Amino acid sequence: MLPAFAALLLLSASDRAIAQSNPSSVANPYYGSVTVQTSPDAKVTEHLPLKLSLDDAIARGLKNNLGLIEAESGEKNIEGERKEAFQALLPTITLNGDTGVYQHNLAALGFSPSVVAKFTKLLPNPPKKFPSITRDDLTEGKLSLSQTLFAGPIFSAFKAANAAAKSAYFAKMTARGEVVQQVATVYLRSIAAESEVENAKALVSQSQLFFDHAHQEHLAGTVANLEELRANVQLQNQQQLLIADQNQLEKDLILLKREIGIPPGRQIELTDPAPYSDLAEQTPEELRALAYKSRQDYQNLQNQLIVYKNIHAAYRSQRWPTLTFNSSWASETVNGAGTHGVFSAMGTLKLPIFREASLRGQSDASLAQLESVNAQLSDLRDRIDQQVRAALLDVDAGKKLVEVARSNVDLASRALSDETDRVNAGVDDNLPLVTAQATLASAQTNLVESLYQYNVSKLALARAAGVLEAHYRDYLGR
Repeated sequence: MLPAFAALLLLSASDRAIAQSNPSSVANPYYGSVTVQTSPDAKVTEHLPLKLSLDDAIARGLKNNLGLIEAESGEKNIEGERKEAFQALLPTITLNGDTGVYQHNLAALGFSPSVVAKFTKLLPNPPKKFPSITRDDLTEGKLSLSQTLFAGPIFSAFKAANAAAKSAYFAKMTARGEVVQQVATVYLRSIAAESEVENAKALVSQSQLFFDHAHQEHLAGTVANLEELRANVQLQNQQQLLIADQNQLEKDLILLKREIGIPPGRQIELTDPAPYSDLAEQTPEELRALAYKSRQDYQNLQNQLIVYKNIHAAYRSQRWPTLTFNSSWASETVNGAGTHGVFSAMGTLKLPIFREASLRGQSDASLAQLESVNAQLSDLRDRIDQQVRAALLDVDAGKKLVEVARSNVDLASRALSDETDRVNAGVDDNLPLVTAQATLASAQTNLVESLYQYNVSKLALARAAGVLEAHYRDYLGR
């Protein structure tokens, strides 16, 4: 029977799937956190908005995020199991002491009166009556030592425990990368939502001016009522969009606060603008080599492979003999008649004779697990190559989309300006003006979304290369 730490094999190298709708810590712990309790001194400024940069948000996430806390707890649990496995290689020394009063029924032990009489006849001064119930006081102190000198399963199991501890460490580091990616993504999403709100406010103000202008002209009798109605409809449409954008921004901020341990009701103010910069050219081969060296999930699975190799070796080595040593030294005092030391030393050699069905079954099962992990490792190597190439394509496409979106905003802004001049000059009615305004709103939304997707794709590239936590600033161009 292998040590209990065989449960370490439940470690998984796979990344957690991230839900895209209804984010909740119930489905995904990375959407939750341990909320930081406010100190009495900080309550004075609690009503003021908390200024939060991207670096601050990530630092808070690495400290308070629920998914990372669970991964750290898992690592501590594995480390405890590893220490338990190490104890099997160390000598076990125990000290016992006891004292007590004992009564013995000699008749029950086979010393009947007739048997006792035969012995008392041999004594020079036989007692008149030999009691069948005797009493004695015994005080004893005992020091024991036991040591496993050789046992193949224990040695292999300890090697597996060491590899499992390393695997747990890399699982924790993978969780740190997940936190950085999640927090940075939501932070960027919130920045994009803020931009949407600002654009919507500008369009509402502009629509309000158009409506006021149309209303005044209608009162003056220079334009038909249709022009005023059309401007009013456009104004209300922009107001609806503003309400929706503000609502989405508040929800994004709540999610961000939940991920980094800030109470959902606390007001925060994002201090970083949306970053934009081009990445240095990198080939798939360069990024793939970097990923094989830096990816924590890859190193996690490599250590899991070592775990299963040693577990398989432990099952196979159960056919080998085991050698243990046990010794003890005790000091005893009986009825206060002085002390006497007693000592024992014993070596035990144990050799399994026939357990072939059980041993083969355990060995075959562990071999199947080992082959499964080997297959997973091979698949992960190919998956890393796929992820790196896909991320590079997304980054390249994202850059081009941002360039096109910026050009569209410039063109739409010029078109709206020209159409405004035509309406003011009385050349056109406000229908082309409303259309131009809607075109600009759509172009601005596309630019915000393109910039967000471009930054997210750069984060995904850094994650695919295994350097997100250390180099997210470089990839975002901050």
